[in-house]
Amino acid sequence: MNLTATSYQIRVRGHLGATLRRAFPALHAETRGQDTLLQGVADQAALHGVLARIETLGLELLEVRRLAGEPKTSRNHRTRNAGT
Repeated sequence: MNLTATSYQIRVRGHLGATLRRAFPALHAETRGQDTLLQGVADQAALHGVLARIETLGLELLEVRRLAGEPKTSRNHRTRNAGT
C-alpha cells in the first residue's frame, strides 16, 4: 500500500511571515490574497501533526483539501495555480 499517494493542501487565514513559515519546514507556503496555502502534507499522520501545530500557534484553519484521489484532479491543479 502506498501511503504517500494522497497529499493535502491546507489554507490558513492571514499572511505567514518567515518566523511562522519556519514552523512548517517540510511544507511549501504560498500567500493567496489574505490567506496562506500550505502544501506538501504527504499523508494523514503528517496532516494531524500540521493541524496540531496550526492549533498550537493560534492560526485560523480555513480549509483542508485532499488533492489525490479526487475525481477531478485537473480542476484541483487549476485551482492551486489560479492567480499566478
